[in-house]
Amino acid sequence: MARRHLSPRARAKARTRNRIYVISALVIIVVAVAVIYGPGPFDKNGGRTPTTPKDINELGVNVPDVNIPEVNDMDVPPPVQITGKEPDNNFVEVTPKPDIEANPEAADLIAEAMALVNAAPSRIIEARDKFGEVLLAPASSQQRRLVKDRLSELAKKWLFSRLIFPDDELCSSYQVQKGEMLSTIGKKFKVPWEILSEINGVHPKALQAGKTIKVINGPFHLKVYRSTFTVDVYLQKTYVWSFKVGLGRPGRQTPVGLWRVKAGGKMEKPMWTDPDTHKVVHPESPDYPLGSRWIELEGMDENTKGRTSFGIHGTKEPESIGTAGSRGCIRLHNGDAIRVYNLLVPVHSLVRVED
Repeated sequence: MARRHLSPRARAKARTRNRIYVISALVIIVVAVAVIYGPGPFDKNGGRTPTTPKDINELGVNVPDVNIPEVNDMDVPPPVQITGKEPDNNFVEVTPKPDIEANPEAADLIAEAMALVNAAPSRIIEARDKFGEVLLAPASSQQRRLVKDRLSELAKKWLFSRLIFPDDELCSSYQVQKGEMLSTIGKKFKVPWEILSEINGVHPKALQAGKTIKVINGPFHLKVYRSTFTVDVYLQKTYVWSFKVGLGRPGRQTPVGLWRVKAGGKMEKPMWTDPDTHKVVHPESPDYPLGSRWIELEGMDENTKGRTSFGIHGTKEPESIGTAGSRGCIRLHNGDAIRVYNLLVPVHSLVRVED
């Protein structure tokens, strides 16, 4: 086949046309890569998925840091000795106020308390007392919930640990005298020996004279709310923590009013007599309803005096917690029943039940 010869001008036009094709192809490839892998022109987040707190804050969402800082040995001054001041045994009435809008005064108190928590070192006791002021003042349910959460976190530091803070009227140090036992020391400070053993990490039989231990100036009290199936734990007038309970079913409602822990009323798995059938049930029986602990209550006002067979106990039916299913007693998860048992003392610890 004969080859066609192009003129110089035709060859130049062909080369130009080929260059245009190549450049166009490169442009198309670059644009495709940018669309697939690069940030779009309206992507202010630079193409990152907003999952970390830094990214979320850049998008305008407030994620405050409200963690309770750890307290190390450098933050804790040396232990202080007890002053001999008689503990305040009055059970303060802390009745929830009607739900209202967030109170500016309560908000200021909360901000002041958080500043004390976040100080270096943390001013735990001052923060605790400042948060406590909010519970005594008008505040919204959200503010009250926030404060209770913070107080529960703080209690892990000042109460349920070996740490002792200066100027704390609720906890102090104590030097064990010759012949003293944890049980006698507990009676002196109106708390069970079990909580002293727990926070000091000492077995009752291993207690030695001259040893300095942490003591709690009791007593502890409970406040039960029938409408929410919750109980608040207080050390004197200071809130500690809350948890869910089971209460009396219709027709056998848990009576409202003031009770106290009956003298000799604390027992571990005692035999139980069914009040309806009078059948005696042993702790080993599958029908035993009291769980891990039993705390008998004694009526203290016109609505509760003379009423018997009411108490606080564990349960074999954990699903009943948060419901009205008992015969009038206050049911707890077995673990919570043990914790409460280790806090309440006969005669001095009060239990108020209200709607």
